Amino acid sequence: MEVKEVASKQEWERFLEICERKTFLQSWYWGDFHQSLGNRVWRFGITASQSQIDADETPINVDNKELLAVALVIKISAKRGSFLLVPHGPVMKTEIHDIKEGVLKILQERLRELAVVEKIDFIRISPIFKRTEENAGLFKSLGFRQAPLHYHPESSWKLDITPSEEELLRGMRKSTRYLIKQAEKNPDIETVKSTMVNDMQLFYDIHTPVAKTQKFVPFSLEYLSKEFSAFSVDNNIALYFAKYQGKYIATAFEIFWSGVGFYHHAALLPEYHKVPASALLQWEAIKEAKARGCKIYDFWGYADPAKDPNHPYAGPTLFKMGFGGYVDEHVKTQDYAISPKYWINYAIEVGRKWKRGL
Repeated sequence: MEVKEVASKQEWERFLEICERKTFLQSWYWGDFHQSLGNRVWRFGITASQSQIDADETPINVDNKELLAVALVIKISAKRGSFLLVPHGPVMKTEIHDIKEGVLKILQERLRELAVVEKIDFIRISPIFKRTEENAGLFKSLGFRQAPLHYHPESSWKLDITPSEEELLRGMRKSTRYLIKQAEKNPDIETVKSTMVNDMQLFYDIHTPVAKTQKFVPFSLEYLSKEFSAFSVDNNIALYFAKYQGKYIATAFEIFWSGVGFYHHAALLPEYHKVPASALLQWEAIKEAKARGCKIYDFWGYADPAKDPNHPYAGPTLFKMGFGGYVDEHVKTQDYAISPKYWINYAIEVGRKWKRGL
């Protein structure tokens, strides 16, 4: 196996299309987004000279060698410690244990070399591998340790949207289906879809008061606008708004990429919590995902409300579960320490985790 930088957006995206376990955090667009923020980005491909996986699949080649996996790597610079981040990666098209082990090992070697050049304090990987003891053991055998905080969701609630709209409605919780039907009949509720980056200001105006009420720090308008712009290049993103009696009260930020629809950001003004606008927006986004040929709808972050009803994500998870679906859990976020400064970051993040009640 060999690690090479992938220079072709077409090759990168075509490879991801044939991979089952993936999120937009490994897309070419996410790399472009981070570059717009001023972060350094590397797009690594792990190749082999001879196919070790399904021979009936057409291989994606880089420099005449078959591409087995890709890993978008982002340099995150911070006073508490700089690190190389692999968000929801590496992405592979096989579940063969020996190949995954080989990919992780050679990727780790390349990242350690890069860490020296870039003066990095640690490596952080948010794996996309299924949460099994075997997969977690792959990281442990290479000297990784579980991170005190996750940088991106470690589990998500997903829905197979290949059935018909009628079947999807029947698969929902009765109360969720009722809310959607009531919202569709209510003449005071109107939904609006936008693909214009200028409407991020409207999204932000709804999102900000919700952040204050729920006591979390929102992303800046600049951050959200740059994310929107990166994905809008190929029409992979849309904003949804709900109006009640002429006033904008709810919004959803949706990404449609590589056969998956993602519920990425959303907000509902607290004083309108009894208006079923959020359920209707989700249903509109699900129908849009189906129309675009997506097979899966990813509701993003998940926290088991039965195990931890006080978790900050428990309430939103209950909302997502109302649409039907299943939980998909990834291996916990993994850290590999490079310098002693890592432990300063470790202590800070342990404190933040305790403060947030995570």
